[in-house]
Amino acid sequence: MKKIKILSLVIISTLLLSTQSLVHSKDVKTIIKELITPKEAQLPSAKGDLKTRGISRGPGITVLSPDVSLADVKSPFDFKVKFEPRGGVKVDAASVKVTYLKFPYVDLTERVKPAISENGINLENAAVPAGEHSVRITVKDADGRESNAVVTLVVSK
Repeated sequence: MKKIKILSLVIISTLLLSTQSLVHSKDVKTIIKELITPKEAQLPSAKGDLKTRGISRGPGITVLSPDVSLADVKSPFDFKVKFEPRGGVKVDAASVKVTYLKFPYVDLTERVKPAISENGINLENAAVPAGEHSVRITVKDADGRESNAVVTLVVSK
Protein backbone atom coordinates (compact mmCIF):
# COMPACT_ATOMS: atom_id res chain seq x y z
CA MET A 1 0.00 0.00 0.00
CA LYS A 2 2.86 2.39 0.83
CA LYS A 3 4.46 1.68 -2.54
CA ILE A 4 1.25 2.64 -4.34
CA LYS A 5 0.99 5.93 -2.40
CA ILE A 6 4.61 6.80 -3.11
CA LEU A 7 4.24 5.87 -6.78
CA SER A 8 1.07 8.00 -6.99
CA LEU A 9 2.88 10.96 -5.44
CA VAL A 10 5.77 10.61 -7.87
CA ILE A 11 3.42 10.48 -10.86
CA ILE A 12 1.38 13.47 -9.68
CA SER A 13 4.54 15.49 -8.98
CA THR A 14 5.94 14.65 -12.42
CA LEU A 15 2.70 15.69 -14.11
CA LEU A 16 2.56 18.97 -12.21
CA LEU A 17 6.17 19.81 -13.05
CA SER A 18 5.76 18.97 -16.74
CA THR A 19 2.57 21.06 -16.94
CA GLN A 20 4.36 23.99 -15.30
CA SER A 21 7.23 23.81 -17.79
CA LEU A 22 4.74 23.74 -20.68
CA VAL A 23 3.13 26.94 -19.40
CA HIS A 24 6.53 28.64 -19.26
CA SER A 25 7.58 27.45 -22.72
CA LYS A 26 4.40 28.89 -24.27
CA ASP A 27 5.16 32.33 -22.84
CA VAL A 28 7.69 33.00 -25.60
CA LYS A 29 7.33 36.79 -25.63
CA THR A 30 8.97 37.08 -22.22
CA ILE A 31 12.02 35.04 -23.20
CA ILE A 32 15.00 37.24 -24.00
CA LYS A 33 17.33 35.87 -26.66
CA GLU A 34 20.98 36.87 -26.45
CA LEU A 35 21.90 37.98 -29.96
CA ILE A 36 25.39 39.21 -29.00
CA THR A 37 27.17 38.15 -25.81
CA PRO A 38 29.16 40.60 -23.67
CA LYS A 39 32.32 38.56 -24.42
CA GLU A 40 31.75 38.93 -28.18
CA ALA A 41 31.12 42.66 -27.79
CA GLN A 42 34.60 43.02 -26.25
CA LEU A 43 36.33 41.59 -29.33
CA PRO A 44 38.21 44.11 -31.48
CA SER A 45 36.33 45.64 -34.40
CA ALA A 46 36.75 44.05 -37.82
CA LYS A 47 39.45 45.58 -39.99
CA GLY A 48 39.01 46.85 -43.51
CA ASP A 49 36.07 48.11 -45.52
CA LEU A 50 32.71 46.97 -44.12
CA LYS A 51 30.64 48.47 -46.92
CA THR A 52 28.63 46.31 -49.28
CA ARG A 53 28.56 46.42 -53.05
CA GLY A 54 26.43 49.08 -54.71
CA ILE A 55 23.83 47.72 -57.12
CA SER A 56 22.64 44.17 -56.61
CA ARG A 57 20.05 42.07 -58.41
CA GLY A 58 19.66 39.93 -55.29
CA PRO A 59 16.84 40.31 -52.78
CA GLY A 60 16.29 43.67 -51.10
CA ILE A 61 17.10 43.90 -47.38
CA THR A 62 15.23 46.42 -45.22
CA VAL A 63 15.61 46.76 -41.44
CA LEU A 64 12.16 47.36 -39.93
CA SER A 65 13.13 47.21 -36.25
CA PRO A 66 14.89 48.61 -34.35
CA ASP A 67 14.94 52.07 -35.91
CA VAL A 68 18.62 52.27 -36.86
CA SER A 69 18.30 56.02 -37.49
CA LEU A 70 17.94 56.54 -33.74
CA ALA A 71 21.11 57.41 -31.89
CA ASP A 72 20.08 55.18 -29.02
CA VAL A 73 18.45 51.74 -29.22
CA LYS A 74 17.24 50.13 -25.98
CA SER A 75 18.02 46.45 -25.36
CA PRO A 76 16.24 44.07 -25.59
CA PHE A 77 14.54 44.97 -28.86
CA ASP A 78 12.69 43.21 -31.67
CA PHE A 79 15.09 42.58 -34.57
CA LYS A 80 12.96 42.61 -37.72
CA VAL A 81 14.34 42.56 -41.25
CA LYS A 82 12.30 42.33 -44.46
CA PHE A 83 13.57 40.47 -47.54
CA GLU A 84 12.17 41.68 -50.84
CA PRO A 85 12.36 39.30 -53.80
CA ARG A 86 13.32 40.85 -57.14
CA GLY A 87 12.35 39.79 -60.62
CA GLY A 88 9.80 37.30 -59.32
CA VAL A 89 12.54 35.03 -57.93
CA LYS A 90 11.92 33.63 -54.43
CA VAL A 91 14.24 34.35 -51.52
CA ASP A 92 16.28 31.34 -50.36
CA ALA A 93 15.79 31.41 -46.56
CA ALA A 94 18.44 28.69 -46.12
CA SER A 95 21.07 31.04 -47.59
CA VAL A 96 20.65 33.76 -44.94
CA LYS A 97 23.79 34.53 -42.94
CA VAL A 98 24.03 36.99 -40.06
CA THR A 99 27.57 37.99 -39.07
CA TYR A 100 28.77 40.19 -36.20
CA LEU A 101 31.60 42.27 -37.66
CA LYS A 102 34.30 41.75 -35.06
CA PHE A 103 37.78 40.29 -35.35
CA PRO A 104 37.39 37.42 -35.81
CA TYR A 105 33.92 37.51 -37.37
CA VAL A 106 31.18 35.98 -35.19
CA ASP A 107 28.54 33.93 -37.02
CA LEU A 108 25.14 34.73 -35.46
CA THR A 109 23.14 32.68 -37.97
CA GLU A 110 22.37 29.74 -35.66
CA ARG A 111 21.02 32.10 -32.99
CA VAL A 112 18.56 33.72 -35.38
CA LYS A 113 17.78 30.64 -37.50
CA PRO A 114 14.39 29.96 -35.85
CA ALA A 115 13.36 33.54 -36.69
CA ILE A 116 14.36 33.37 -40.39
CA SER A 117 11.86 32.90 -43.21
CA GLU A 118 11.80 33.79 -46.90
CA ASN A 119 10.04 37.02 -45.82
CA GLY A 120 12.83 38.09 -43.47
CA ILE A 121 13.99 37.86 -39.86
CA ASN A 122 11.60 38.30 -36.93
CA LEU A 123 13.59 37.86 -33.71
CA GLU A 124 11.70 39.14 -30.67
CA ASN A 125 13.45 40.34 -27.50
CA ALA A 126 17.00 40.32 -28.87
CA ALA A 127 19.47 41.23 -26.15
CA VAL A 128 22.63 43.12 -27.09
CA PRO A 129 25.20 44.68 -24.74
CA ALA A 130 25.50 48.47 -24.66
CA GLY A 131 27.78 49.87 -27.36
CA GLU A 132 28.06 50.16 -31.12
CA HIS A 133 27.55 46.94 -33.06
CA SER A 134 27.79 46.29 -36.81
CA VAL A 135 26.03 43.23 -38.21
CA ARG A 136 26.13 42.06 -41.83
CA ILE A 137 23.06 40.31 -43.26
CA THR A 138 23.57 38.26 -46.41
CA VAL A 139 20.76 36.64 -48.42
CA LYS A 140 20.48 34.94 -51.83
CA ASP A 141 17.54 34.26 -54.08
CA ALA A 142 16.70 30.93 -55.74
CA ASP A 143 18.92 31.91 -58.72
CA GLY A 144 21.92 32.46 -56.41
CA ARG A 145 21.97 36.27 -56.66
CA GLU A 146 23.31 37.68 -53.40
CA SER A 147 22.64 40.87 -51.46
CA ASN A 148 24.33 42.22 -48.32
CA ALA A 149 23.43 44.92 -45.84
CA VAL A 150 25.45 46.18 -42.89
CA VAL A 151 23.35 47.31 -39.94
CA THR A 152 24.99 49.44 -37.25
CA LEU A 153 23.21 49.62 -33.91
CA VAL A 154 24.08 52.02 -31.07
CA VAL A 155 22.65 50.28 -28.04
CA SER A 156 22.08 51.38 -24.46
CA LYS A 157 20.62 49.33 -21.62
